[in-house]
Amino acid sequence: MSACVPAGATESAHTERAHPPHSPPPGRRRRFRVAGADLSAAVAVFLIALPLSLGIALATGAPLQAGLVAAAVGGLVAGRLGGSPLQVSGPAAGLTVVTADLIHQYGWRTTCAVTVLAGLAQLGLGCLRVARAALAVSPAIVHGMLAGIGVTIAVAQAHIVLGGEPQSSVPDNLRALPTQLARLDPAALAVSVLTLAVLLLWPRLPGRAGHLLRRMPAALVAVTGATAVAAAAGLVLPAVDLPSWHSHALAGLPDGPVLGLVAAVLTTTLVCSVQSLLGATAVDKLAAARPGAPSPVRSDLDRELLGQGAANVVSGTLGGLPVAGVAVRSTANVHAGAVSRNATIIHGVLVVAAALLLVPLLELIPLAALAALVMAVGLRMVSLHHIRTVTRHREVLVYAVTALGVISLGVLEGVALGIAVAVGVALHRLTRTRITHEEENGVHHVHVRGQLTFLAVPRLSRALHLVPQGADVLVSLNGSFMDHAAYETLQDWQNTHTARGGSVEITGARAGVRIAEPGALSTEPAPGGESGTSGDCRCRPWTAWRNHQCERPSPAHGTEDPPDTTPAYSEAHRPADPGAPARGRTPSGRELVRGLSTFQRRTAPLVRGELARLAREGQRPSQLFLTCADSRVVTSMITSSGPGDLFVVRNVGNLVPPPGAESGDDSVAAAIEYAVDVLAVRSITVCGHSGCGAMQALLGSRPGSPAVTPLGRWLRHGGPSVERLRDPGAPAPRLAGRDPADDVEQLCLTNVVQQLEHLRAHEAVARALEQGSLELHGVYFHVGEAQAYLLAEQEEDRVFDRVREVDLAV
Repeated sequence: MSACVPAGATESAHTERAHPPHSPPPGRRRRFRVAGADLSAAVAVFLIALPLSLGIALATGAPLQAGLVAAAVGGLVAGRLGGSPLQVSGPAAGLTVVTADLIHQYGWRTTCAVTVLAGLAQLGLGCLRVARAALAVSPAIVHGMLAGIGVTIAVAQAHIVLGGEPQSSVPDNLRALPTQLARLDPAALAVSVLTLAVLLLWPRLPGRAGHLLRRMPAALVAVTGATAVAAAAGLVLPAVDLPSWHSHALAGLPDGPVLGLVAAVLTTTLVCSVQSLLGATAVDKLAAARPGAPSPVRSDLDRELLGQGAANVVSGTLGGLPVAGVAVRSTANVHAGAVSRNATIIHGVLVVAAALLLVPLLELIPLAALAALVMAVGLRMVSLHHIRTVTRHREVLVYAVTALGVISLGVLEGVALGIAVAVGVALHRLTRTRITHEEENGVHHVHVRGQLTFLAVPRLSRALHLVPQGADVLVSLNGSFMDHAAYETLQDWQNTHTARGGSVEITGARAGVRIAEPGALSTEPAPGGESGTSGDCRCRPWTAWRNHQCERPSPAHGTEDPPDTTPAYSEAHRPADPGAPARGRTPSGRELVRGLSTFQRRTAPLVRGELARLAREGQRPSQLFLTCADSRVVTSMITSSGPGDLFVVRNVGNLVPPPGAESGDDSVAAAIEYAVDVLAVRSITVCGHSGCGAMQALLGSRPGSPAVTPLGRWLRHGGPSVERLRDPGAPAPRLAGRDPADDVEQLCLTNVVQQLEHLRAHEAVARALEQGSLELHGVYFHVGEAQAYLLAEQEEDRVFDRVREVDLAV
């Protein structure tokens, strides 16, 4: 039965049942509208994409139109079909080395055919829904691959910066560099240095004027400035040459050895897919970190893979470069405030317009300026942040081997080497176990650090047999895994040692905490009198009293259970009967005492230091969390919060009486004032839940009926929510992906929105919102699904979007 109100029935099956996704309710077809933020973001991304697309095409040795084709297709096709709305796709610097090698070996038309085949492979992988598996690649391998590609790009473009032509590989480019320095072109070098200087200094312009100027992309300013200086000085330099589109080379049939073509397709598929999927997860994090932004839609990685595959098929067919998600453009898109995929699509339209209308202006750009731009991009791919990260995680060897392999041998070979080294490092860590034995104050300590597998059994046996018979032993297991062979060895020795008069205590990483596997090892009585042989309590702090399996109520001495008594855990399976006596309950509040005792024994030692700090410093919560008194809504569990994090207010129906309401109870208003003005919380959350008894009572009440009980008078504050629900002109809040199960769920959603409006009417909240120091959030928690939904307000549309699991590596 709901704890909100004493309703006569439990939550309906419609509300508690897990529902399949449904389509949103049908409504009037809306006209296609473009948000102003999307339009400005599209222009910003276009200004970055135009010079970069030409520069990457130059770096690969492809026709320069191919870069524009890939940029347009990436915006239009991948932008429309992909699963990451804010990611911008196009020709990526990470594909430069792969594409340049393909063009050198097979020619341009076969390279286009390889792009088409790679796109088909991506479509197949997307249909198999294996996108998440691609993220299993070690970040050290990915970052090492990108670093190796960046070095390769920078070394190759250095020759064009100096006025020469690059060679086909990094060793050849390095060997030819002294000769190129001896006959450098001063004009090309001057234009390149000017481009690099602008790229470096433009983001650092000081003052208010600098803040306004920095809105123009540094890449566009650098290339435009270098072009203008070269034209004004009359420098004669190789420039962009865009032949007529009538002579543009399209894809042809693959021509070359089969194994080589297969390797080329695999390499292109690998780089395109991994770069796009990692980019999509990074864009999600950027979008979520934007201050004041609504909850973003999480990327659908399988759909993103399908969109990238379709884009590569179209780009290769039209004679374009391979397409992948581009970090520079995607970051600019997010920072420019894009809110939907319209920004990416409009950017593609602008690229098409520029390719058709701006050819005379584009042909003024010196190749040296584009080469300097691409060289800067390549150098930035060698990220010091990534190097520090892999060093901190002790994966610098994997990073270095992958990068050197890409530089010396090629992308596919370098990645294969990186994977081999990563596997070797993982196996080394798995088998590296340190086992020590020492005696202290008559107690023998055996410390095991690392994973305890069959490979460590000989060393474990030697350490255990150093313990004399009848001695007291403490075995400390500081690892996360124990296989069956190690378990058998440890258990057999423990049984033998205790049979000969010795005592054994086996603990986990912290003293006094028994390991969870295997449970039979904990045979010593636990503190507090619980016997380890019956299984030490492994119930979590939020485990319901009736679900505790660690202790069973025992009958009084010399008596038997009455016939109608059932175990406590079976209460959940009996129908609710408000008039029936409590059955299976332990007498005299034993459940409460047991819960308090368990806290003192297991939890208090772990939180005592933190609570002591909070006692000294006082509470400084960051959020006011206002939710229902329903016993099934555990705030600390669903928010993963701890002591001092939340200032919690609970009442029947998670109601916020508006200011001046005749309630005779100012407790909610007082809590709001205290939280905002005294505690200075940064956000207030109103959390409703499924099957709320208060909402059921409101729906079942007659309009205008007198409220004669305290509960009835309190529920009058929910009247505006019911009026809002029944108002045909008010847009109804909805759940993303499905319709509300019934009127109760619809009212639960509407009530959250209405209480947020009541919050805004409070003076303290209104003042903090105007100052920008406070945010309001709405949450709906579906009890039966254990699923939280976060309110996203977009214009007049209020949608509760499902909160999904977040990859910790992202």
